[in-house]
Amino acid sequence: MATFQSMISPLLSRRNLLTASALVAAATLPIATAAAEEAKVDITTLPRVKQKLVAPPFLPEHEQVASGGPKIIEVELVIEEKKIVIDNDGTEIWAFAYNGSVPGPMIVVHEGDYVELTLKNLPTNAMEHNIDFHASTGALGGGALTKVLPGEQTVLRWKAVKQGVFVYHCAPGDVMIPYHVVHGMNGAVMVLPRDGLKDGKGNPLKYDLAYYIGEQDFYIPRDQSGAYKKYETAGEDLSESLDVMRTLTPTHVVFNGKAGALTGEHALKAKVGDSVLFIHAQANRDSRPHLIGGHGDFVWDTGSFADAPATGLETWFIRGGSAGAMLYKFRQPGIYAYVNHNLIEAVMLGATAHVKVDGEWNDDLMKQVSKPGPITG
Repeated sequence: MATFQSMISPLLSRRNLLTASALVAAATLPIATAAAEEAKVDITTLPRVKQKLVAPPFLPEHEQVASGGPKIIEVELVIEEKKIVIDNDGTEIWAFAYNGSVPGPMIVVHEGDYVELTLKNLPTNAMEHNIDFHASTGALGGGALTKVLPGEQTVLRWKAVKQGVFVYHCAPGDVMIPYHVVHGMNGAVMVLPRDGLKDGKGNPLKYDLAYYIGEQDFYIPRDQSGAYKKYETAGEDLSESLDVMRTLTPTHVVFNGKAGALTGEHALKAKVGDSVLFIHAQANRDSRPHLIGGHGDFVWDTGSFADAPATGLETWFIRGGSAGAMLYKFRQPGIYAYVNHNLIEAVMLGATAHVKVDGEWNDDLMKQVSKPGPITG
């Protein structure tokens, strides 16, 4: 049987990858001008804040309205290649995970802040990795400057000049870009306005809770009997996964790494009266989020907080390779289903989450006038 190294060589040999990285980096590095030099901030004068990243669906501690001026927000992402189970039938995939989770953790900063990332590729990993921040400017989103082999680390600093919610993902080059993304190697960044979120009239919007939903499409090869295949090492599935990926038909579409990851005892929680911000990221495919039993009170479906939010939406659209946000105030208790409203993907492939809301029922909003019974007329 061919080894993993023989399958990817010479196209993805380390020497070729590093040479390509150097060429791309050289081509994309900015040329300093007098105007650019004048606009530079003295980084040494800025306060530094270490942000403790947490696993989805939660967000790190943050201010909704920034106190003080710009800061350097220090974050660390450690790349781990690990087996994960993606459904209740025991289907496995070798995930390429930032900080061990699919999706990778949310990073939260304010417009004008600097993100200083330490990216580590564990020596136990088999592959080269990097990171492309859609929120950043230049050098392929940082992808040209962050390629690290197993046992290496790098530090990248970039300025958050665009407010909104954005995807980040691994992008090593060629077919390894989609291969890594559909093996879970993606996450999201939220860049808040310094004075907080606003409605279309400039009025402040606050959220009591915030949840981060990373939608993930997986493409698992099957054996001759139709069962999903399992592999002993990371990368061993490369050739067969590429064949499934070329069909553009995922075998699984899930939230936060696994079918059922946000249902049952793992359901999201809220109370009647809570305003909840939902951040939805999809690094590869279009999605159509919908809250069954509620609405999108305020929706930034393009991800840009610089634009006025749409209001009162039943379903909104997340473009592949982007993130969006929705703010909703819960008015009734019960179980709400947050779904991709391609209902085939929601019900049959796994793209469903639940929100358990506690509180008093309001008959004025909904009431069962009579229970089901025989037809009388």
